[in-house]
Amino acid sequence: MPRIKIDKDTIIMEAAHMANETGIEKLSLKTLAARLGVKSPSLYNHVDGLDDLKRQVMLYGWKEMEDRMIQAVIGVTGYDAVRAMCHAFHKYATENQGVFSAMLWFNQFEDEQTLETASRMTSIFFKITDSLNISQENCCHLVRMFRGFLEGFALLENHHAFGNAQPIEESFHLTVDILIEGMKKLEEKGQHGGAPERES
Repeated sequence: MPRIKIDKDTIIMEAAHMANETGIEKLSLKTLAARLGVKSPSLYNHVDGLDDLKRQVMLYGWKEMEDRMIQAVIGVTGYDAVRAMCHAFHKYATENQGVFSAMLWFNQFEDEQTLETASRMTSIFFKITDSLNISQENCCHLVRMFRGFLEGFALLENHHAFGNAQPIEESFHLTVDILIEGMKKLEEKGQHGGAPERES
């Protein structure tokens, strides 16, 4: 029987698919190896164990999310870009629920690679707001606000936590509109603040 060749990218992508199918909490090296047609020890040539595998799935998810958001804002600016960014985030998070769950473990992995990933993600938002008359300090607050909303809304939706009969999509659209109106109020006031270090 010919030996099956695998590489790190193949392992991570298959792990991501499995996470979406059955949940990140059910991911194991044994089941992943069986899926790939190899023995579990073979995986250690590419990952340092289950925790590292989940970390790699987390990074994979944020990179995929970054690509989706960049594509979404091509050709649009200002508030239209903010709206497009929000919808791209929501679509990826709800279509890739297992990977998204892994992405929420971001703060468990404090290293250079995860910090670089966070910096790239937040830079998308800051590039959008560069054209708006909103202080850098308030933009930092807005990053927290949108992160809290987008991650929290998707997490609740993925866990079927919205019991009201109103369409969830309508609630999402309305909330994005309200947040953007709040941004416009900040721009109208032309508030100025300091320039703290940007964070995710």
